[in-house]
Amino acid sequence: GTNMQTHNSCGLCSITLKDIQVVSGQDTLLDNINLQFHCGELTALIGKNGAGKTTLLKAILGERPYKGEISYQDHHGAKIIQPKIGYVPQQMDFDRSTPVSVSDFMAAARGKSPVWWKIGKSEKKQIQEMLEDMNCAYLADRRLGALSGGELQRVLLALATDLLILDEPVSGVDMAGLDLFYHRVTELRDKYHMAILLVSHDLSLIRRYADKVVLLDKTVIAQGDADEVYATDAFRSVFGYLEKEEGEV
Repeated sequence: GTNMQTHNSCGLCSITLKDIQVVSGQDTLLDNINLQFHCGELTALIGKNGAGKTTLLKAILGERPYKGEISYQDHHGAKIIQPKIGYVPQQMDFDRSTPVSVSDFMAAARGKSPVWWKIGKSEKKQIQEMLEDMNCAYLADRRLGALSGGELQRVLLALATDLLILDEPVSGVDMAGLDLFYHRVTELRDKYHMAILLVSHDLSLIRRYADKVVLLDKTVIAQGDADEVYATDAFRSVFGYLEKEEGEV
């Protein structure tokens, strides 16, 4: 947009999506997506089911072919080639009976080694430090399958340094747990000046915590802060019957 103010505070990076298109067979899932995410900001991605939210996340994660360009810049405008992206999926699909420790899991999630390898000393130290940052170093040797939801999220948050992607990560958690989680996330954003991208259906939560909201319907149909986006005709046309659908999964 023309009113993009420059963020001098962007110590780490910004992420630019230019003309992103994702096609599956005859269907165009995403088209003409042009967006910029800034570090130090929590951007919420909203839209009805089938609007392409998860598809966009998968494109950013490199798990889905796309046309267009996704680039990462540091604050000097230089490109970051391999950004460190943490991804918290909707359903954490690991087998709770697997005796994988938190350290094993983090080593694997960082792409350094398969979970069954012994972790080297220096890597173990790095993982320990990442966990210490999130006040959960005591979890290092705990079995992944034995963690509570909150503990698991803290471990996942410890993984990201450039961009943290949260895909409806805390469905089924009570309000107090939810609040605690997003309080943690905003601390993370402020302390590490991290870019955070959140997919959520919880519009009141987004109003409280998001710096920027992007409304998606195969393309960007509105963006701005929550109040601006919620006041648009585009928003009303998508969420006009929200109350009735609230209970839907």
